[in-house]
Amino acid sequence: MLTGKQRAMLKAESHDYKPVVNIGKFSLTDDVINAVEEALEARELIKIKILNNNMDDPNEILQELLEKLGAKFVNHVGNIFTIYRKNEDNKFEL
Repeated sequence: MLTGKQRAMLKAESHDYKPVVNIGKFSLTDDVINAVEEALEARELIKIKILNNNMDDPNEILQELLEKLGAKFVNHVGNIFTIYRKNEDNKFEL
């Protein structure tokens, strides 16, 4: 669980980030989950956009991703979610 200060620091860090994974009408496929996994391995902190053509509940999609990947929720604005997962490289000092 992230503290308020950690979440605020990660939120500020991710401000200028663009979404690296888009989730479309087919929702969470194995390819999407693998893409998020690779992005987290490379960056630790990423943004994910759930497109308007997706009919699933965005919060359910987010919860499923967090559970499968062991990531932490940082922030969301509209349908753009920011998630974090600590790597061995420790790019962010929390």
